[in-house]
Amino acid sequence: MEQTTQAPSVPAPPQAESHTQPLPSTERDFHTRLSRRGTPAFRIGLIIAIIVLLVVGIFVYRYVMSYESTDDAQVDGHLNSVSPRISGHVIKLNVNDNQYVEAGTVVVEIDPADYQVAYDKAKADFENAQAAAAAAGVTVPITDVSTSTQISSTEADVASARAGIAAAKQQLEAAKAQLAQAEANDVKAQNDLVRYKQLVEKQEISQQQYDQAFAAAAASTATVSAARATADAAQQQVAQAQDRLVSAEANWRNAQTAPRQMQVVHSRATSALAEAQLKKAELDQALLNLQYTKVIAPVSGVVSNRTVEVGQNVAPGQELMKIIPLNDVWITANYKETQLRYMRVGQPVTIEVDGNRKTYKGKVDSIAGASGARFSLLPPENATGNYVKVVQRIPVKIVLDPGENKDHFLRPGMSVEPKVWIRK
Repeated sequence: MEQTTQAPSVPAPPQAESHTQPLPSTERDFHTRLSRRGTPAFRIGLIIAIIVLLVVGIFVYRYVMSYESTDDAQVDGHLNSVSPRISGHVIKLNVNDNQYVEAGTVVVEIDPADYQVAYDKAKADFENAQAAAAAAGVTVPITDVSTSTQISSTEADVASARAGIAAAKQQLEAAKAQLAQAEANDVKAQNDLVRYKQLVEKQEISQQQYDQAFAAAAASTATVSAARATADAAQQQVAQAQDRLVSAEANWRNAQTAPRQMQVVHSRATSALAEAQLKKAELDQALLNLQYTKVIAPVSGVVSNRTVEVGQNVAPGQELMKIIPLNDVWITANYKETQLRYMRVGQPVTIEVDGNRKTYKGKVDSIAGASGARFSLLPPENATGNYVKVVQRIPVKIVLDPGENKDHFLRPGMSVEPKVWIRK
């Protein structure tokens, strides 16, 4: 094998040291950025960044200015008070606190014993008054027929009495005529008797003729007495007929009061009917009081603030509990007066609830007619003359869209934060 020999290496001569020192990295980066800012690419990027920031700022500004929000808002609802309409002793309580009840559910029962007795008494009084009214009603036509018959009868009696007077007077005249005739015949008979007596004394006629004349004179005298008695009797008959006329006229005048008697009868019947109606009203009231012993829920909702207990004596109007209908709630938001400039009824609203952090949708229903301070117990007054302007808050009613509170989570008094979108 052939060996090769290597020449020894000669070290390189040292390089001469440079007098320029390298720059630190931070300073070097700064100079690099300065050099880059002068490039067109950097300028274009800066312009684009500014434009983007402006666009974002405009959108942010439009978003912020498109709604009005407040944290002074809460859920509101109806607080229906349940109270009895009668007084009594509570014997049963059918609900508990926070229990859901349907409208018409019996929540409290009051002892009905006293009201049952009152109802039975009112029913008996009504039936009695009804019977009296029926009897009075039957009396009216009977009295009407009776008075009509009485009037006709008394008129006939008056006419008959007057006819009797006329007949009696005619009989009196006939009796007077017969008396006059008998007296005339008696005068002739007496004169004949005187003449016959003178003739018999002179014996110019027989005793028999005188006796006949004497008998004729005596008979004539008796005839006069009879005629006078007949005339007296006829006179008495006239007087009796006149008395009967007076009595018939009195009965007729009494019968003429029949219309007023009918008015009295009608008034009694009307009074009896009114009494029956009064008893019917008392019966209805007694029935209502008996029904009021069962206190029912006026609306469907959740029982709250129950204060009644079994064994308690309650009075009319005393609050026993409240029922909150959770299907009918709304939002009352107290906005500053400066926030109402562009707020209108019907504008959409988003409501964020603190309780579940969920967002609900609704709309502005109405704006209150005065600030909340005006409805306070002691409205603020400027009696000293030192006026300090304070921004007032106006209640705004916001209603939820249908189906938003179907889980009934929202309860009156809960805090919410509504946003009214005043611009689209």
